[in-house]
Amino acid sequence: MSPILKSKRRIVITGLGPVTGFGVGIDPLWQGLCEGRSAIRAISAFDPSGFYSTVAATIAPEQLDIRAIVPKSYRKATKVMARDIEIAVAAAGSAVAAAGLTTRGTHEGAAPTIAPERVGCHIGAGLIPADSDELASAMLSCRTADGGFDPGEWGRTGMNNLTPLWLLKYLPNMLACHVTIIHDCQGPSNTLTCAEASGALSIGESMRVIRRGDADACLSGGAESKVNYMGMLRQTFANRLARVATGDDGVAAVRPFDDSASGTVLGEGGGILITETYESAQRRGVRAVAELAGFAARQCSCTDTVGVELADAPGDIASAIEGALDDAQTPASDIDAIVPLGTGIPTVDRAEAGALRMIFGERTAQIPLVTLAPHVGICGAGASAIAACVAAQCLAQQRLPARLSTRSSTTLAVDAAARPSCAAALRTVLVTATGMGGQSAALVLRSIS
Repeated sequence: MSPILKSKRRIVITGLGPVTGFGVGIDPLWQGLCEGRSAIRAISAFDPSGFYSTVAATIAPEQLDIRAIVPKSYRKATKVMARDIEIAVAAAGSAVAAAGLTTRGTHEGAAPTIAPERVGCHIGAGLIPADSDELASAMLSCRTADGGFDPGEWGRTGMNNLTPLWLLKYLPNMLACHVTIIHDCQGPSNTLTCAEASGALSIGESMRVIRRGDADACLSGGAESKVNYMGMLRQTFANRLARVATGDDGVAAVRPFDDSASGTVLGEGGGILITETYESAQRRGVRAVAELAGFAARQCSCTDTVGVELADAPGDIASAIEGALDDAQTPASDIDAIVPLGTGIPTVDRAEAGALRMIFGERTAQIPLVTLAPHVGICGAGASAIAACVAAQCLAQQRLPARLSTRSSTTLAVDAAARPSCAAALRTVLVTATGMGGQSAALVLRSIS
């Protein structure tokens, strides 16, 4: 196949596998969004009283039992799965099932729907922190007589108190590693760690792999949980979190593109999508959820990657959007809705709103925004993958979910109206994401005609 023909391969989405505080799969997420509910609740996994934000959109234990999700022969491996890995594995299983695929992970010994060497895997990941209890237990043997810490003793005996496979739980590439082993994905695989942009970047990587003919299908997306001591601490130091004391309404505190917003709330979750060629979907006799029409990425001029002061970001974010529209051969006037990152963090929202105004001009305030943070929090590397799942579902259902927690947006000049779920004529939807550190990505999704 010539390079020109490869670049014109039509790519569609045939399976959606989000995992959020609403549960595993697109159905509980979509129902929660359309009903105007939120998964934000008081943190119970650890004592958050030392933080000024005490809520998060968490996944309840009964919603995610990883041993029940993986094949029976793989259950032993769950011992070396950190929370992020569990989310990715659950998301992949949901997406594979939704796409109607047979893999080694769905039916051991059965013939796979697509040849394993033609299936790739690209999953965005975060910086997975070590389990605090596990690490603290190992460090106890290194205490000095006055209660201090002896690093020499840690090297001699302390680290020996960790399990031999301890590190395998915390490497970012282990999300894709476990997914590829379970589902026998032998095609190109990669891990991207660019904060909230990671999921969208991974989907874009899959698009390029499929376009150049190196795979017929890919498992694409991202997953992360920042609802832990280290994740909360880093986001607190970066001044990204809204102040929510115990007993306060966490949902009301998250107000994307609101002039009075002061921060966001964290979540745990992610999403895996099955991306494949249109021809592959036709051969399998499945109807695609949406077409993945365009992708582009840019690096913002970010003067402070800790405080996320995106000095010149609007133009750089706009460049990513412009690139995705060009890749999809779609004019800005064709965009019917936008699923932005929409954090509620003033500096990030101002940069994102500025980019939208650069692209859409006076029309910006009339384009409906689908803001997910008040529902599922900001899920790090999984955020833009969840956004892509929701965008595809909007197109498939021809519907916009409810809009929560917005009061006013007079200065940002974007859609700011709270609304119930409503029917909508949607042909093309834009997904945007700017990660902590300045990496931006944009996706253009189109309805299947």
